[in-house]
Amino acid sequence: QVQPVESGGGLVQAGGSLSLSCAASGRAFSIQTMGWYRQAPGKQRERVATITGGGSTNYADSVKGRFTISRDNAKNTIYLQMNSLKPEDTAVYYCNTNLLRFSWGRGTQVTVSS
Repeated sequence: QVQPVESGGGLVQAGGSLSLSCAASGRAFSIQTMGWYRQAPGKQRERVATITGGGSTNYADSVKGRFTISRDNAKNTIYLQMNSLKPEDTAVYYCNTNLLRFSWGRGTQVTVSS
C-alpha cells in the first residue's frame, strides 16, 4: 500500500509562512483527489484542503485565504503553502487521498509560536 512521505514542517512565529511537500508513489497518482490533513494534540485528525487531479481545490474554513494547495503530477507530489500562520495551526500535517486510500505517513510537525 502507498505510504506518502511528508516534509517541510518546522517552527515558525505567528504570521510566518511554511511550505509543505508530500510525495507518493503509484501510477494512478495523477487521477487521485489528494488532501492535506492535520492532527493537533488531543484532537481528531481534520481535513485541511483537497485538490482534484484536474487542479480544483477546496479548503476548510479555518484556513481559507491563508493556505494554498497545489500539485505536480509529473513528480507525484502535492504541496501546501501556508501563510499568516496562527498558533492554532500547530499540528502534525499528513497527506492522503480524499478517500483515505493510502497508509498514513509519519507526517510533518508544524509548530507556530505566539
